[in-house]
Amino acid sequence: MTYLLALDQGTSSSRSIVFDAEGNIVAMAQREFRQIFPQPGWVEHDPREIWSSQLATAREVLAKAGLQAREMAALGITNQRETTLVWNRQTGEPVYNAIVWQDRRAEPACTRLREEGLEPLVREKTGLVIDAYFSGTKIQWILDNVPGVRHAAERGELAFGTVDSWLVWQLTGGRLHVTDVTNASRSMLFNIHRNEWDEELLAALRIPRSLLPEVHPSSHIYGETDAALLGHALKIGGIAGDQQSALFGQACFRAGLAKNTYGTGCFMLMHTGERGELSTNGLITTSAAQCTGQPEYAQEGSVFIGGAVVQWLRDGLRAIKGSGEVQGLAESVPDSGGVMFVPAFTGLGAPYWKPKSSGAIVGLTRGSTVAHIARAALESIAFQSAALLQAMSRDAQAAGGTPVAELRVDGGACVNNLLMQFQADLLGVPVVRPKVIETTALGAAYLAGLSCGIYKGLDELSAQWQVERRFLPTMPRSRAADLMQRWEHAVRQTTLE
Repeated sequence: MTYLLALDQGTSSSRSIVFDAEGNIVAMAQREFRQIFPQPGWVEHDPREIWSSQLATAREVLAKAGLQAREMAALGITNQRETTLVWNRQTGEPVYNAIVWQDRRAEPACTRLREEGLEPLVREKTGLVIDAYFSGTKIQWILDNVPGVRHAAERGELAFGTVDSWLVWQLTGGRLHVTDVTNASRSMLFNIHRNEWDEELLAALRIPRSLLPEVHPSSHIYGETDAALLGHALKIGGIAGDQQSALFGQACFRAGLAKNTYGTGCFMLMHTGERGELSTNGLITTSAAQCTGQPEYAQEGSVFIGGAVVQWLRDGLRAIKGSGEVQGLAESVPDSGGVMFVPAFTGLGAPYWKPKSSGAIVGLTRGSTVAHIARAALESIAFQSAALLQAMSRDAQAAGGTPVAELRVDGGACVNNLLMQFQADLLGVPVVRPKVIETTALGAAYLAGLSCGIYKGLDELSAQWQVERRFLPTMPRSRAADLMQRWEHAVRQTTLE
């Protein structure tokens, strides 16, 4: 049994991938599901659709691979983080739709917490800033706004989970209510230094302890799936939130190695080893995937709108019919013609943390065309990511470390050569694309493979990581600095604060 099954539950689709022991993709299946927008700033998913789409892809990928479930050594799960679900322990029925990580409805609750002076406490214990992005205030909103839910929670009748917990609950017929340290660390309720739920934070947010799942290392035998679901019981051997899973799949196991995932959002993480120091440059400190009970950390910067800006070009502006057209349209002009596009559709994340920002397109002239806007939209992904790496480098230097020497990349948009070259030019360091870019799912497979003995250790996994292409910076540093100054000027136009 040298095959591994990874369930990759993302923001817009559920995927399942079968990997062989060398980390090669054997087969892949994917299904999109509905995005629900009840009102501006609100984003929801139907928990039943999350589960049904994920189960369907798991069955489909085994059929595509021509393999039986009994030929899988273990199953690993990676998931969209912070997305919040609450369900009834007896019936398994959700009490409300899943509130997605992008959702901003909890911002008033965050404002109250800041006004109560809780920001330093949250920062010290969780490594996070107080923001509606994280799970804690989403749980609070469900408890306070769905009739009868708070009373049921206080009676111990309900369970909270991020998507990984929901999937494990379904996979095991409700036998297991668990999560891993990476997902727990995104809740504003988890002490990342002690690897446990924090009673002081639970009291501050008025969240009953009985709601919360049991927390384990990311590489851990959690239990087994019900045999009836896939034809054979499978060990659940690994769980990690998607970005920490991608960091693991990119073989960033030691301090100073960094990756950027270009998905719906962009998420840059740098492993900092056993050092969980707080950022002074707008980044957050989070738990990295852990193979033991020993805490490991990463610094992270989150861009809320990355590849989603291309979806807006397609569905909102109707500038393109398919996402694949954006590179051709952008390349039809030599540059953006001075246009800057800041896609702050749901506020700005790191390193700015401006929840009230809104999107802006600046620098328009009579000569501007839809191609210039498309190019500026694509370049906005690189500008936001460059701001993150600059913040990471400042933190590293302040801590006596060294700046990032190269950036490993993955995610759907990393196949765009124009974007990757522009990213290298802005950063001034090589951008490295691996042969397997499905590193989020690969990380989950690796975590499962370690726990069940397929791999002996991290050195074996490091040896499997291979480069497909290295993008070297060609832009003069003075030009890159000028572009970043113009980007920061554009960012200042997105808010009246």
